[in-house]
Amino acid sequence: MRDAAAFIAAHTALARPALVPEVELYLATEITPIWQASEDWLAEKNIEPPFWAFAWPGSQVLARMILDGAIPVAGRRVLDFAAGGGLAAIAAARAGARHVEAAEIDPLAIAAIALNAAHNGVAVEAAVGDVVGAPRRWDTVLAGDVCYEAPMTGHIMPWLRGLAAQGVEVLVADPGRAYLPKSGLEAIGSLTVPTTRELEDRDQRTVTIFRVKG
Repeated sequence: MRDAAAFIAAHTALARPALVPEVELYLATEITPIWQASEDWLAEKNIEPPFWAFAWPGSQVLARMILDGAIPVAGRRVLDFAAGGGLAAIAAARAGARHVEAAEIDPLAIAAIALNAAHNGVAVEAAVGDVVGAPRRWDTVLAGDVCYEAPMTGHIMPWLRGLAAQGVEVLVADPGRAYLPKSGLEAIGSLTVPTTRELEDRDQRTVTIFRVKG
């Protein structure tokens, strides 16, 4: 964890996401250096690319709607699934969630979540590993921008639908990715987020929040 924290500190800077200026995160300020550094880290330690170093549109809209009260989480057990740097998890903790968990498969992301949560003065339980298939232990599951590849979508959606069928509120924030399912989703709101050309093919994306039907 110490090596990971040192890597994050050396290759990011504290910054505020455009849509959620209340939260300050360790973020990449220039894309190329951190991607190159992470390739070196990947070769050494078999670590995933640094998706955690960017405030992706889906997580920004989830966080914004949580902080604005449009997604109520007070008193609830919340999972931020595929959490990246933990932006939605931090927002849930700030909005009064009873317990917040952030799930990631990347140890660097877990380290970033811990650093970001501590910097923002909130408690977030971050554990590395694939939680897909885990039994219900949450009241709300937040999933930002998770339908970007067919295998990923096929892996997670049956589990998310199963949780929804058990009464969990499962919310998917999608900015128009190709593999979002065409059925079984109910749109409950949308916001437009400024983006960067280094990560996206346009200067802004409209993110829709969908409630997964069980």
